[in-house]
Amino acid sequence: MTKHGVKMNEKETKNISKFLSLILRHAPETIKLKLDENGWASVNELIEKCNQHHKKLNTELLEYVVINNDKKRFAFNEDKTKIRASQGHSIDVALELKTVEPLHFFIMAL
Repeated sequence: MTKHGVKMNEKETKNISKFLSLILRHAPETIKLKLDENGWASVNELIEKCNQHHKKLNTELLEYVVINNDKKRFAFNEDKTKIRASQGHSIDVALELKTVEPLHFFIMAL
């Protein structure tokens, strides 16, 4: 259930998540959505375009799907004005992921 008491059943959540995967990972042109070079889309534009294509979506439902996605497929920017898929793109995007150096340590057995 969302913070405003909107019930989300598992089937609805999964359907929205699958649709967002299609749009944000593979085919934004399906709803004429524009992604920037890093894969970000305007949350307002995404919601507007989804609704124009008969996929009922609002900010609260979108936030619920992002937070509750078991594979963490989607991410908001800091102020939640943009959204993108976190992985698995078939379109060309630069995710700008930080390089992390592995920790160097040794475990010695006696």
